[in-house]
Amino acid sequence: MRDGTLDYWRRGLGRVPDEVWRTEGLRTLVLADNGLTELPARIGRLSALRTLDLGHNALASLPPELGDLTGLDGCLYLHENALAELPATLGRLSRVRYLNVGGNRLTELPEDIGGMTALVELRAQHNRLTRLPEGVGRLGALRELWLRGNSLAELPGSLADLGQLRELELRENAFAAVPGALRGLPALRRLDLRSNRLTELPGWLAELPSLEKLDLRWNALDPAPRLFDALAARGCEVLA
Repeated sequence: MRDGTLDYWRRGLGRVPDEVWRTEGLRTLVLADNGLTELPARIGRLSALRTLDLGHNALASLPPELGDLTGLDGCLYLHENALAELPATLGRLSRVRYLNVGGNRLTELPEDIGGMTALVELRAQHNRLTRLPEGVGRLGALRELWLRGNSLAELPGSLADLGQLRELELRENAFAAVPGALRGLPALRRLDLRSNRLTELPGWLAELPSLEKLDLRWNALDPAPRLFDALAARGCEVLA
């Protein structure tokens, strides 16, 4: 171990090595790309852990004890696994700043995710999400939300409470209308709505005070020259 880090990236381990459980003061644990199919419950005993990378494995479930890692304040990477659900205990991880659960089989996120109040970036792209929980609106520090490649057709009204949100990726979903909750996002700079089912746009898009880029390509939109002109006049790039 060096500087409190154990890095087993791409070692072909197949299981969590015993050294992990014997190491005191472990702060960063990288187990990415090892063909892991199981995460032992004793992961919750690593009380000093601050960053955990479990990406690119074959995990189909996670133990609830993952929520005991309340010292995590960096990254929690769970992307590219086979997860169909996340434990509600993730809501205990109130200090994690970066969460990546992309590339799994999730149909929903737990309501308790709203307890992860330090999150600045949430990546849940390429899952099977059909809805987001209202609890997402409690993530007041969130700056980036990545939801590409799901089956979302609407967003919860609580999303309007994300006053720090700057980047929102909704590409390749099932939106037939621009979600009204976006109207209340004063910090939103980039909005990606490519490859949805949009046919028209609301005039209030021109009122988003911080919008710098709006990507609408690959929708069946009627022309909206007045809206596009209004956005361009204030320096917003529109791709349609």
